[in-house]
Amino acid sequence: MHPRLVIFGAGYIGGAVARAAVARGFVVTALTRNAARAEELRAAGIRVVVADLAGDTWLEEIPAGADHVLNCVSSGGGGLDGYRHSYVDGTARIGEWIRRGRVGTLVYTSSTSVYPQGGGAEVDESALTEPAGERAALLLEAERLSSATAANRVFILRLAGIYGPDRHMILDTLRCGGPLPGSGAHRLNLAHRDDIVAAILACFAAPPAVAGGIFNVADDRPARRAEVAAWLAERLGLPPPSFDPGSAAGRRRPETPDRVIRNGRLKSALGWRPQYPDFRAGYESLLSR
Repeated sequence: MHPRLVIFGAGYIGGAVARAAVARGFVVTALTRNAARAEELRAAGIRVVVADLAGDTWLEEIPAGADHVLNCVSSGGGGLDGYRHSYVDGTARIGEWIRRGRVGTLVYTSSTSVYPQGGGAEVDESALTEPAGERAALLLEAERLSSATAANRVFILRLAGIYGPDRHMILDTLRCGGPLPGSGAHRLNLAHRDDIVAAILACFAAPPAVAGGIFNVADDRPARRAEVAAWLAERLGLPPPSFDPGSAAGRRRPETPDRVIRNGRLKSALGWRPQYPDFRAGYESLLSR
């Protein structure tokens, strides 16, 4: 019997999980708002429903019940209203769907942005999430709604800065010759796309004794942004990078605080190990593509 997986939000992470799961023999249904992406997923052998997660049209299109469910929907822009619509209203709709049929494991991909700590603090899952900003508060509400569903067990994965194939902002900015926004002294906590996919699959495969919980997903060795940028510039044969702290103030989101995200709980509970333990390993794989 092939395990059944339903993915809500088949974008950068969800689409990669869908393809990896199909390769492992899963029967995958994916929901996306993007019609072009839907065609790509169908070509990979994935059943696709095109709909807005926060709406109700998909409830009759996706049969109730699944061995595994992944909620990795993104805000899709729209500021705080977009966050509320996708994360809170969308997660509530998933809870309604789960009540219609048995779900074994639910994984919700949240963000380490729920942590307010800075000043070089080391942050594990026991760290306080208060005071939370407006966006963080909406993510925390989606976490609460996920934990309250009728799924047999729920994993909340708080993802660090996502990068990987076709998603590498620092690399793109250096190639364009512009200064990097924000402070070079702040540490970058990164998670490669493939390591996130591996963490999600590890949740699905976890033995029954692992009842779920909250886990940080980040690499092993955060590094200061200046170190990352200087290494990349040297690899690209470019001049040393510059930073513009003032430009961070005008961005839609505030600059991420300087801290170190710890991943020990995920390693000890699920046996997960990052394929790309630091930025050098991850970016080297991108530069060699």
